[in-house]
Amino acid sequence: MLALISEKTIRRLFDLSVVLKGLHAILELVSGAAILMVSPAFVMNVATALTADELTEDPHDFLANRLMHYAAQFSTTFQHIAALYLISHGIVITFLVIGLLRKWLWSYPVSMIILGLFIVYQSYQFVLDHSWWVLGVTVLDIIVILLTLHEYRYLKQIRSNGYNHAE
Repeated sequence: MLALISEKTIRRLFDLSVVLKGLHAILELVSGAAILMVSPAFVMNVATALTADELTEDPHDFLANRLMHYAAQFSTTFQHIAALYLISHGIVITFLVIGLLRKWLWSYPVSMIILGLFIVYQSYQFVLDHSWWVLGVTVLDIIVILLTLHEYRYLKQIRSNGYNHAE
C-alpha cells in the first residue's frame, strides 16, 4: 500500500501522525490532571444536573442513564487509576514523540514495540467497551507503526549511505 504513495508524501504523513500522537499525549496529560482535580461528588452532581430534566421526561433515556451509571462508578479508586493511566501513557508517548521528531534511531523500534503493546491493550478495551474513541486511537496507532517502520528503514538507508540527516 505504501508503495503507491510518493516517498515525500509518506514522510509527511509520518510527521503528521507523530504530531497527532503528540497532541493526543498532551490531551491525556491534561485529562489525567483534570481527573485528579474533581471529586466523585462533583462528578455525580454534574451528571445529575445534566440529566435531571431528561430523566424526568423519560426515565429510560439511554444516554442519561449511561451518564448516571458512569458518574456512580466514578470512585476515588477509579479516579486515581484513570489519572495514573492517562498521565503515565501521556508521559511515555510524549517521550517517544520527542525521539521520533528528533530522529533518534533507537526511538523507532522502541516506539513500535510500545505502540504495539498499547494496541493489544486497546483492542481488549474495545472488546469490553465498544468505544469508538478507543477504536480510532488504535487505528491511528497502527498507521503510526506502519509509517514509523517505513521512516526507520528510510533513515537507516540514508545514514548507511553516509548522510547524517534525512531531508
